[in-house]
Amino acid sequence: MAKMSWAVGTQCVAKGDHRKLKPGELAYNKGDILTIVDTSTKKGYYQAKHNTTGEEGLINSTNVREREALRVDPGLSLMPWFHGKISGPEAVCKLQPSEDGLFLVRESIRHPGDYVLCVSVSGEVIHYRVIYQDSKLTIDNTQYFYNLIDMIEFYSKNKGSIATTLLKPKQKQGAKSAELELSKNGWLMDITKLILGETIGEGEFGAVYEGEYMGQRVAVKIIKCDVTAQAFLQETTVMTKLQHKNLVRLLGVILHKGLHIVTELMTKGNLVNFLRTRGRSVVNSVQLLHFALDVCEGMEYLESKKLVHRDLAARNVLVSDDKVAKVSDFGLTKVDSKVSDNAKLPVKWTAPEGLKKEKFSTKSDVWSYGVLLWEIFSYGRQPYPKMSLQEVKEKVEQGYRMEAPEDCPPGVYSLMRICWEQEPRKRPAFHKLREKLEREMAKISPSPGSQHGDGIRSGC
Repeated sequence: MAKMSWAVGTQCVAKGDHRKLKPGELAYNKGDILTIVDTSTKKGYYQAKHNTTGEEGLINSTNVREREALRVDPGLSLMPWFHGKISGPEAVCKLQPSEDGLFLVRESIRHPGDYVLCVSVSGEVIHYRVIYQDSKLTIDNTQYFYNLIDMIEFYSKNKGSIATTLLKPKQKQGAKSAELELSKNGWLMDITKLILGETIGEGEFGAVYEGEYMGQRVAVKIIKCDVTAQAFLQETTVMTKLQHKNLVRLLGVILHKGLHIVTELMTKGNLVNFLRTRGRSVVNSVQLLHFALDVCEGMEYLESKKLVHRDLAARNVLVSDDKVAKVSDFGLTKVDSKVSDNAKLPVKWTAPEGLKKEKFSTKSDVWSYGVLLWEIFSYGRQPYPKMSLQEVKEKVEQGYRMEAPEDCPPGVYSLMRICWEQEPRKRPAFHKLREKLEREMAKISPSPGSQHGDGIRSGC
């Protein structure tokens, strides 16, 4: 892409340090991420905002390169040195010509469930059995590791009880180093610049922490299981392609003892808790409509990218400091876990075709959005109150639909009902839902032309 065609909102990576400033110029270091905020400045320059410090100033277009989205590549690997189930003699062949510190990891054929670290040293290959016990890995019963990534990181810096430090990974054919690709495209962050704070959430796949990265408050999801981390890596590459004001923004990735996914911090927490802890006396119906519109616009953007969320619910919508609702976990919902998909489906939010045939589409997301609207206008109540999951499945299939929440505007309830059409093709697209919501907003808002984030949001 030609530099002069960069649009407002484009993210760039600094090619080098810029400290000798002329008036109006922005200071930055090599690798810093900057966002274009104005393209109409003097020729060859952009007005840009520093993603970490928040400062704005001029940047020379020749000093930055565009931050590229990662290609979704099945060969992209957090463990390019892992060769799967191969025999000892095969490993020896792969580590030729011999070179001190050349290594690979394989799955043990003789001891299923265990691994073997194969290291070339002094012209021969030594095989170290990696034992899996008490949910950790060890070679010598002295050093214990959460996963293979953690182990390789340790022995690359410390000789420990093996013959040599690990110097050079032997990559599996077709595998590409995630570290190199993330670094090349400006998405790899530095663990030494991260200060971790308190836990703010505990998910199925790992804990979420509040943190600070080079002065910016962030949220950090840490995934320690290497298999799960590898699956999340594929979904994280999807997140690098998405930029929208109503999607939680990916800031970057840290590879350290697993996978750290770093996103903007949403200080007000998830939408369910936000509504439950404030209630009707604090949050008015205009604010509720703003939240509904925020989510709808985020989903309209995903719809335009032909991406399906599959787990849209108020618990997966986060609220920013200035009361803007943003959809989260949009890239991470298709990660396989040991439980079959059907067993962990969020029944109360899942469309009938999702429950019966595991068919998911934008139209099944629209069904979920209808349930989310019900959550918003009931101030965070659990959908289908007092009904068991089995009852919900059976009754919804027979045509049962929830009644309108108390004081819900009739126009909003009619939107919920069209989201809950039994036939997916009869449900509206998100852009149609947005138009209808905007008409609802015009009916009840004292200032229909007001932007999100105006005074209506204050005091929540």
